[in-house]
Amino acid sequence: WMKTLDDEKLISTLTIPGTHESLALHGGLLAECQSWSLENQLKAGIRYFDLRVSGKNLKIKHGLIDQNTTFPDALETIRKFLFKYKTETVLVRVKPVKPELSKVPSLVENKIRKAKDIWVKPSVPRIGEVRGKIIFVQKDSFKIGIILSETDKKGDYIVTNVKFKEEKIKKHLEEAANQCRTGSLSLSYSSGTSLGTFISFNFLPKKLAKQINPWLYDHLQKQFKKKPKPCFGIIAMDFPGFDLIQQVIKFHRLT
Repeated sequence: WMKTLDDEKLISTLTIPGTHESLALHGGLLAECQSWSLENQLKAGIRYFDLRVSGKNLKIKHGLIDQNTTFPDALETIRKFLFKYKTETVLVRVKPVKPELSKVPSLVENKIRKAKDIWVKPSVPRIGEVRGKIIFVQKDSFKIGIILSETDKKGDYIVTNVKFKEEKIKKHLEEAANQCRTGSLSLSYSSGTSLGTFISFNFLPKKLAKQINPWLYDHLQKQFKKKPKPCFGIIAMDFPGFDLIQQVIKFHRLT
């Protein structure tokens, strides 16, 4: 879907569909945040991936739960996709997690050293500079790639009331639209969980997504009708369906 975009546009001026805990496919209702494989997410239009990587063999994990894949495997899948679809670019954020989280940055650096198909600079590239490439995005504990402006504050992922969550997302997207105008790459989450609260099992990721995703679709549809259309940077979602992903992509398809 990126082939029609102007090469001169900065990556930070796009609205990009992404997933939160992108490879959390195992571990039951408490841990699962996605139902599609990395390959299928790429095919559906997802262009931002949140990878939780441990220093123990660079395994992908969600909390204590092993997700039966590794960072090198994920990298290989993305590279194969980009080799086939050279007009696209894919953003990747590595979050070091236990065990041995302090080893993650150097281990990842060793895997990508001298790679010509990975953008590791802190500056925001234009689309023409990164077609067919992977763009690394910084996390506090992982200082490789583009610097992000995050709209979520500490604890915003905790959900005890769906309406409150919707208001938070709305506020975060407004903030993201402001950041887009200043040239910053913004990241907002629509994901959340009630695990660890007094209503622990009411809004686990899948159950929450069933309520939030249709609301988010409607909210983005209303925003799309604005003139000029806002841009929201990266929207990281749990269990996004094809229609919701297409609604995110639509923001620049018709501009």
